[in-house]
Amino acid sequence: MESRLLVDLLRDIGACQRCAASLPLGPRPVVVADARARLLIIGQAPGLRVHESGIPWNDASGQRLRDWMGLTAERFYDPQRVAIVPMGFCYPGRGRGGDRPPRPECAPLWHQALLAQMPSIRLTLLVGRYAQDYYLGSAAGRVSDAVRNSDPATGFFCLPHPSPRNNRWLQRHPWFEEQVVPRLRKEVAGCLA
Repeated sequence: MESRLLVDLLRDIGACQRCAASLPLGPRPVVVADARARLLIIGQAPGLRVHESGIPWNDASGQRLRDWMGLTAERFYDPQRVAIVPMGFCYPGRGRGGDRPPRPECAPLWHQALLAQMPSIRLTLLVGRYAQDYYLGSAAGRVSDAVRNSDPATGFFCLPHPSPRNNRWLQRHPWFEEQVVPRLRKEVAGCLA
């Protein structure tokens, strides 16, 4: 059962208009949080398809992420197991070469309060540069370094963004699929066991 504070917080997030004037399609926050969740995924921001459906990671990136994690859609979308809190909660629009970066207002405004309401989190996946820079600061370094040096003992596991736009990165870094993905699956399975 979600705590009253978390229910109120999610309601407030759903009504947020902080950056409405900067969002091409208006606000539609996409966040999944439950006090019982044990795994937290912090990614970038919803893409257009996610904005339209309201379902996080409901696209090719999400399919790849679930595959990396070794999770079925049923387990991935179980809020009692997996929380999904992007850096920006709403679709930021298109930019040159892809979606724009997540709006900078969300994480400082909402993350700390959300994390305080999810005491059961055992592992946090930092998916992509924006999450890694925010949570690890200068220690994150380049994405490839953050991913290679990821130590789940810190509570964080760093991943590249699973977007098809990153196929080239994946081709240039075969160690990710060979070494990191098996470690990730083991950590996720242990976290959710």
